[in-house]
Amino acid sequence: MRGGSGDAERRQRWGRLFEELDSNKDGRVDVHELRQGLARLGRGDPDRAQQGVSSDWDADPDGGLSLEEFTRYLQEREQRLLLMFHSLDRNQDGHIDVSEIQQSFRALGISISLEQAEKILHSMDRDGTMTIDWQEWRDHFLLHSLENVEDVLYFWKHSTVLDIGECLTVPDEFSKQEKLTGMWWKQLVAGAVAGAVSRTGTAPLDRLKVFMQVHASKSNRLNILGGLRNMIQEGGVLSLWRGNGINVLKIAPESAIKFMAYEQIKRAIRGQQETLHVQERFVAGSLAGATAQTIIYPMEVLKTRLTLRRTGQYKGLLDCARRILEREGPRAFYRGYLPNVLGIIPYAGIDLAVYETLKNRWLQQYSHESANPGILVLLACGTISSTCGQIASYPLALVRTRMQAQASIEGGPQVSMVGLLRHILSQEGVWGLYRGIAPNFMKVIPAVSISYVVYENMKQALGVTSR
Repeated sequence: MRGGSGDAERRQRWGRLFEELDSNKDGRVDVHELRQGLARLGRGDPDRAQQGVSSDWDADPDGGLSLEEFTRYLQEREQRLLLMFHSLDRNQDGHIDVSEIQQSFRALGISISLEQAEKILHSMDRDGTMTIDWQEWRDHFLLHSLENVEDVLYFWKHSTVLDIGECLTVPDEFSKQEKLTGMWWKQLVAGAVAGAVSRTGTAPLDRLKVFMQVHASKSNRLNILGGLRNMIQEGGVLSLWRGNGINVLKIAPESAIKFMAYEQIKRAIRGQQETLHVQERFVAGSLAGATAQTIIYPMEVLKTRLTLRRTGQYKGLLDCARRILEREGPRAFYRGYLPNVLGIIPYAGIDLAVYETLKNRWLQQYSHESANPGILVLLACGTISSTCGQIASYPLALVRTRMQAQASIEGGPQVSMVGLLRHILSQEGVWGLYRGIAPNFMKVIPAVSISYVVYENMKQALGVTSR
């Protein structure tokens, strides 16, 4: 990096970059121009880069950088990036390859597959050699505000390994450092709060779904508007949120149990392997979900009963639990358990498989410069995969809800899962197994959107680093 010609080349390159960012051509790059330019060029996180540039290198109080200040900043950045590059280039051949990326992650306590390492390389490899040379590394990270190699590895991890669409099925993967520093529980708290706000926002549609699952039939053609009107007439507008309290209350224990079970099951399945394949993660996630559902299932039954209750039927959660115990016995708290557990498998398998397929297909066809498809693509993949999973598992979910509600329906048949399936098919046909699916679909997009917005804000409030 030393020498007259090399120095002149660098200054010309920095000058061209400065001109690209200086959109109003006033000879200074202000905060607004920096954010817009970085977003346009796709060259780093605007917030983090803005903090790094303006806080350390802006000598003037107006918040704008002159060409001289900008040049000094980039000179320091290149020196730091060169040190990072050499530390990752373990055999010092001037290139970073797949095995060196895997070794660097392993040193940090994170195992990634060969496919994941290749995706990282593909995001930076411009000449098709499947290695990263100094120029590719420099141009990719020049305006990223990453301070050391550890920052780079966590940036890669959260950009390529973390899959948002799997959050309902497979718990997040956390490194040793994230567990030691407490980042893991902060992310779980952020997820729980996001789930609580999301469920509360879509609670009327959720109650309508349960209402239609239990009461809609050929003789009682209950539609969306009719169902909402009936619920409001019976108990007022606030009745639309019946059952939401316990629905929110069960998030924390379910998430904690699922996370702990997933860690133990994953360790047992992995053995001497470095990482889990998609199929193994599906098995681990399904078993963890089944474990959590087994423990918190009585709360699911209480949620259904409270959702369907008439005005004045119960004084509250404890009163509802006491009456079920007195009138129906302890076994009532596990009515519908079998179809509930069986429903986890098709939902989890299809949700995960469709999500992975859609995301990888998008990366192969449309993403040639980055292994991170972006939040909109991830949300779209997650919404589609969740919808496909719901279609496959919905009949079992409907049977579960009817079995949970059996004692609350006067004259309703007290039958088994198979008997209830036969009864629905003989009386209503195949479409009878999908009663209430319309409001269920209606809540997917707002639920995902609300959850994401709240999750991101909660991570900022808790100080969770997301690179």
